[in-house]
Amino acid sequence: MTRVAVLQMTSGIDPDANAATIVRAMADAKAGGAAMLFTPEMSLLIDRDRVRSRAQIRTQENDPRLQTLRDAAAREGIWLALGSMAVATAEPAAEGLLANRSLLIGADGNIAASYDKMHMFDVALADGETWRESAAYRPGDGAVTVPDTPVGRLGLTICYDIRFPALFDVLGQAGCDVIATPAAFTVPTGQAHWHLLQRTRAVEASAWVIAAAQVGQHADGRTTYGHSLVVDPWGEVVLDMGGGGAGLGFAEIDPQRTLAVRAQLPSLANRRAVSTAR
Repeated sequence: MTRVAVLQMTSGIDPDANAATIVRAMADAKAGGAAMLFTPEMSLLIDRDRVRSRAQIRTQENDPRLQTLRDAAAREGIWLALGSMAVATAEPAAEGLLANRSLLIGADGNIAASYDKMHMFDVALADGETWRESAAYRPGDGAVTVPDTPVGRLGLTICYDIRFPALFDVLGQAGCDVIATPAAFTVPTGQAHWHLLQRTRAVEASAWVIAAAQVGQHADGRTTYGHSLVVDPWGEVVLDMGGGGAGLGFAEIDPQRTLAVRAQLPSLANRRAVSTAR
């Protein structure tokens, strides 16, 4: 059994304040017996004002808040699955598209892996909300899995990726024990699809899903759904942090549960290639 911590956040427009929240959570997670802390999408900055936010965004190599988190991980001796952060892809940071990047930081403070969000959230919702993520961000180009983490092989995804089962099929076939699905879901889409999608992906991949989420009213005016989840490979929800506010939750990841589910329902082993219909 491996104990993990999940941080539900209401990230704002001050990245230093957001980083401080994560640093405190790392200390609390370690004190609570967790080997890893999972945080939401855009943990370090949520700001729909793209002119204002650009002034805060750095390259991965030059971001002082990231260094703060790396130092804290090493100090506490805990892994950090930073759900995602906005990263400049070129210098000067004010030019070019950004990356929505998930970073896995080891208990030694080193970056073990990174993943750039593949699927851009370009939608117009029925309630009038419109999002064009591709106007500011470039998509990633491939799946990422990381062996030998405290929870086994970890697959990395971000938010809107949850709607694309082909990605989760790749992660399942790669033998992921856990898949991180950090998010900043809108309230309308969260109410309609959040639990359904998280549970479905867990079942399809025969893997645990850990979904750290943003929640509540943010300083930039948006509202997010919350309900950070941990779902087991059978699709059972073992942690639901609700939509009431930010906080830290804990769950136990049991590898024996994974083995039992895969033995009982070996869908990964039974998979066959499907040709295009004629």
